[in-house]
Amino acid sequence: MDGLSAVQSRISEIQARFISPAATSSTGSAWSSAAAAAGLTGTSAAGTSTTTLDGSGSAVVAAASKYLGVPYAWGGTDPSTGLDCSGLTQRVFADLGIDIPRTSSQQATSGRPVASLAEAQPGDLVFFDYTPSRAGVDHVGIYIGNGQMIAAPQEGEVVKVQSVGNPTVIRRVLPDATTSATTSATSSAGGLAGLPYADLFTRAGATYGVDPAVLAAMAKTESNFNSSAVSSAGARGLMQFMPATAASLGVDTSDAASSIDGAARYLASLTEQFGSTSLALAAYNAGPGTVQRYGGIPPYGGTQSYVQKVTSAAEAYR
Repeated sequence: MDGLSAVQSRISEIQARFISPAATSSTGSAWSSAAAAAGLTGTSAAGTSTTTLDGSGSAVVAAASKYLGVPYAWGGTDPSTGLDCSGLTQRVFADLGIDIPRTSSQQATSGRPVASLAEAQPGDLVFFDYTPSRAGVDHVGIYIGNGQMIAAPQEGEVVKVQSVGNPTVIRRVLPDATTSATTSATSSAGGLAGLPYADLFTRAGATYGVDPAVLAAMAKTESNFNSSAVSSAGARGLMQFMPATAASLGVDTSDAASSIDGAARYLASLTEQFGSTSLALAAYNAGPGTVQRYGGIPPYGGTQSYVQKVTSAAEAYR
């Protein structure tokens, strides 16, 4: 039996032990007793992990499997009382000594992108956008292979194995064996590979017919890929939206996926209005009215520099 098969066999054993009517009762007393017996006490992972990182996804799957049967709790990060989807994934990686952000939308920027489910490996994070009313990731699970994942689904359920379906984003947090040897070559070869949010730029570009390299270049120029940036003028987030513009586009500037989606939509609209990427970038920076008034890129040093910087960066990312 190989390592992954052994892990999946162990998953089945744990499911049989924990996923029962008692484990999902409203009182939660049965779960509390089982959790205590299993050592899931909510103590900080530091110094308490029983799983070691062996460079493969089987370690992640093994770490996740011990939380099978834990009740879902919105905002939950303590397995003795309940976990939400991102609380589960953060806890699992913490058990392995790896820090990832707290929320699913933030975790969707961790590690590096995986192109498709066909290329996904056990231990990869799989992300979903289940809320049509707003753009951005809102659910995460841990891929375990064979089209399945471990996840904390929703209120009233428990951490369990379920079909992975069609993830919106896939990220690999674990290092590949060849990563250190190829990092230098990748970073100097151009393209979006290795850039923060590369998968989000690619997806938004495809959705709105915008060059992903231009979107990445805008993020570099606007905020240096800092999703928490706030300018002296009050522009916010990765793509530096002013509050009024963000509100008109329905953009959550604290959410990288929402910011990139909004920037792509806005840039596509400006490109259609002005007929060129350069004028669209000028309008993004100085406002559409200013570009209309001057009949081209306005004679502002800041705007002219912005267009030049974005254009040059985009060329480097192609």
